Amino acid sequence: MANLNNLEAEIREVEEMASVFGEDQSLNDELERKIADLEKKIDREELKIFLSGKYDSSNAILSLMAGAGGQDSQDWTTMLLRMYQRYGERQGWSAVILDQSFGEGGGPDGRIGTKSVTFEVEGHNAYGLLKGEAGVHRLVRLSPFSSQALRHTSFAKVEVMPEIEDEKEIQIRPEDLKIEFYRASGPGGQNVNKRESSVRITHLPTSLVVACQVERTQGDNRKKAMAVLTSKLVQREEEKREKEANQLKGEKQSASWGNQIRSYVLHPYKLVKDLRTEVETSQVEEVLDGKLDQFVEAEMRLLRH
Repeated sequence: MANLNNLEAEIREVEEMASVFGEDQSLNDELERKIADLEKKIDREELKIFLSGKYDSSNAILSLMAGAGGQDSQDWTTMLLRMYQRYGERQGWSAVILDQSFGEGGGPDGRIGTKSVTFEVEGHNAYGLLKGEAGVHRLVRLSPFSSQALRHTSFAKVEVMPEIEDEKEIQIRPEDLKIEFYRASGPGGQNVNKRESSVRITHLPTSLVVACQVERTQGDNRKKAMAVLTSKLVQREEEKREKEANQLKGEKQSASWGNQIRSYVLHPYKLVKDLRTEVETSQVEEVLDGKLDQFVEAEMRLLRH
């Protein structure tokens, strides 16, 4: 807050200087550039205030799942995966796919969609910036899988969890786990492991299932899968506490987990609109290429309040 006040005071000083110079356009242009630079600094300082949650500075684990809609929804899930990967690249983060289940091939270019995918995003404040993306994302477009080029609506669900490094956050009993080993495989029979190094873990009390196939050994995949399970269980407890708190306050539960949060329309017009923050843009291609800043920042302010 002190940094914000200082920056705002600096802007007021520059604005007063601009009023004194009056007709000197070159000086006014320079002052306007300085004001714009200061306003960007203010925006960055404000974001720091909104990133004060317990896990906000942590890495993030995202799970994307295709909804009803067959190949279109599976293709939409793959598009969302790329969108978040590109957003991460713009932030200087790295993303590693832990587990991916592929759909059916088809369409004019033989593209293969994604039924579900879990990936880890490593970077400072990754969870704090991405947590507002959780929910159902809706796509409207002319289907590339329709021979008659019909308009189709697809859905995909996004889950966002913080990576929990401290396993003491939650107790997991060995007898509550069902651990299976299998061979990893990719689309078209590619990337098939000859050894059963991939790991699938089922948490019996909650029926949560996690898997990891990115590492080369069973031990490493098991360790990574346990980290994902821990994050899911912690997230589950956080949601439970939040729901109970909202019931005590008599408030309606906010549109987030499992509810439609954003629409991406490619036909008959182009528009991306967040249904919670009312932020919208017609630059759909840029959004799908990872330019999510305006949506992420609005989500952070909404969640903070």
